[in-house]
Amino acid sequence: MQFSSSLQPARLIHRYKRFLADVTVQGNTLTLHCPNTGKMTGCAEPDSLIYFSTSNNAKRKYAHTWELTKTAAGDFICVNTARANELAAEALAGGDIPEFAGYHQIQPEVRYGQEGSRIDFLLSAGSKPDCYIEVKSVTLLEGQDRGYFPDTVSVRAQKHVRELIACRQAGYRAAILFCVLHTGIERVSPATHLDPDYAALLSRAVAAGVECLAWQAEISPRGMRLVRPLPFTL
Repeated sequence: MQFSSSLQPARLIHRYKRFLADVTVQGNTLTLHCPNTGKMTGCAEPDSLIYFSTSNNAKRKYAHTWELTKTAAGDFICVNTARANELAAEALAGGDIPEFAGYHQIQPEVRYGQEGSRIDFLLSAGSKPDCYIEVKSVTLLEGQDRGYFPDTVSVRAQKHVRELIACRQAGYRAAILFCVLHTGIERVSPATHLDPDYAALLSRAVAAGVECLAWQAEISPRGMRLVRPLPFTL
């Protein structure tokens, strides 16, 4: 995917109220929309170099959206969690992920399950069982190269794992696609130290046949795409 407009650089002052961030651009202060509900550990350090997009929608209160952070080590992080689904949609449509090849119908945001969920993608094919795919954005880097999900306790993510277990028990394929949106991450694991309930549920899910795949994104201010699988370990 290419960004629809050129991203502009800025320096982060601070993030606040979860959805807002103040930055400096050529000596001026600008307030951005921050499309990320997580803790953003390592993604929002004051004075970080960040990149933002600008919308031409006159109805928006905040026209600018924080998209990327560049770390002191030179790694890019996509902090806009909505981009993970866009990257997954592009990769699925292009047949770029071999494990999901051969499905001719890709439906986003389909209602399913007993807990009122929407699956990110439902894949269908005449000769295969339907495949339910939940997409997760991974940006938390700890240690030299280990990525973790989630970056804090996530009741919503726990619900999604339960729903996928139920899909498997009903005879469908079920998978979690961890989109790694931090170029410094080389392997992915559940964050047992941050959300032990999620990690325990994920272990149950894998035992039930839920597939867990991690794919890393190539990221720059021009655009992004999923380019390679990474090891995933419980």
